[in-house]
Amino acid sequence: MFKANMCCRTALRILKPIYKFVAHDADELYEMVKEFDWTRVLSLDKTFSLDTVSNSDEFTHSRFVTYRVKDGIVDYFKDRFGPDKRPGVRLQDADVMINVHIAGDRVTLSLDSSGESLHKRGYRVAQTEAPINEVLAAGIILKSGWRGDGPLVDPMCGSGTFLIEAALIGAGIMPGIYRRRFAFESWPDFDGELFDSIYNDESGEKEFTHKIYGADISPKAVAIAEKNIKQAGVAKYIDLKVKPLSQWEEAPADGILITNPPYGERIGSDDMEGLYRMIGSKLKHVFTGYHAWIIGFREEYFNSIGLSPSVKESLLNGALECELREYIIFDGDYDSFRKSGRSLRNHDEEPRRDKKPRRLSDEEWKRDARKKGFGGKEAHSSRRRDFDSQRGAGKRSRLEESYAPKKGRFAERREKFEADENPLAKRRNEAALKSLTGKKPSLPPSADDVVMRSRKGWKKK
Repeated sequence: MFKANMCCRTALRILKPIYKFVAHDADELYEMVKEFDWTRVLSLDKTFSLDTVSNSDEFTHSRFVTYRVKDGIVDYFKDRFGPDKRPGVRLQDADVMINVHIAGDRVTLSLDSSGESLHKRGYRVAQTEAPINEVLAAGIILKSGWRGDGPLVDPMCGSGTFLIEAALIGAGIMPGIYRRRFAFESWPDFDGELFDSIYNDESGEKEFTHKIYGADISPKAVAIAEKNIKQAGVAKYIDLKVKPLSQWEEAPADGILITNPPYGERIGSDDMEGLYRMIGSKLKHVFTGYHAWIIGFREEYFNSIGLSPSVKESLLNGALECELREYIIFDGDYDSFRKSGRSLRNHDEEPRRDKKPRRLSDEEWKRDARKKGFGGKEAHSSRRRDFDSQRGAGKRSRLEESYAPKKGRFAERREKFEADENPLAKRRNEAALKSLTGKKPSLPPSADDVVMRSRKGWKKK
């Protein structure tokens, strides 16, 4: 559970079920809650909060369910310790957070081990007007298949969320490393030594030899992105600059593009359709050979791109019902592409040898599938992994040779950019920081005490 909170990139919270039962009405719900031994997870000096999700014909009001569960917990303590003895209820920052989930007549009570939503990584120190959720950004990157095996570009990066999440994925850095607190740290059975061993485990980290390129038309947005990148400690992986989309004339070869352009809602342009036409033009003429993933809200803007998507995925970006589309940017014209026997949905497969289409019988279809290695989910996954590894191996040496910054403006900017990078992002360890910087870290004033975690192997002074 500790590791899930530290490592899961697309989870909002990790729940630990503690009690399951069946209840047909509110009275039965109350009585069943009272039967649980709440001293296992709560004490009189602790506070608790409740979060309820109900999908039931009987329990139609989640707030009413919350009140009945709260009454059951409070009355449990009153019956055992006295009429004025009870744990406190706190809406925010409670010591113990309890999740109530009802499906029909089945009730599950769980401890929320995360506390604050896991999308709040802890590295964001500033943001633009409409930043994308960190969990959604990580999910889109993972959906694209990118794992750090080539360059990644976001030409409209805003506050830099895609850039930072990509750097964490490419370098194998746990997204929970920046969090100041998890809810399970207040539990009575919290194992601090076990958590420290997981927190300080670097075995999953890896060498990231490619680059992530970010740009935006707004100097203010780039300044905000730069602050967040430094706070996350991933500046060495990212090239960032003020650059409008219209000025993109070249891009690193064999890359992937992921971006979240304006929707015309909170952030817009004087000519939204013109902006999306420019996106389509740049994809065709600058990002040839790319797989481009773009989030959008309005169909008419997508149509202005002028390209046929290979994938369409519905998703929620905040309260907006958006769509994620993939565009495969191939060389040459579409007719030649189709004549080669390929399509947008199987762009990377070998061209078809037989030019004459023929309908297969069910048995012929099965035999053909087995012959080509599509014998089931396992065979398909293995084939996909083999393809991904070959594709990555083919790109690595060429990109390293062509795009590693050596001299010039990138190298000079890199030196300045990393110089004032947040030292806490290296690891939250005071002894380690003393050895690295020669002085104790300077932290801004905070209402809460900041605990510097000890790391085995460092001698205390």
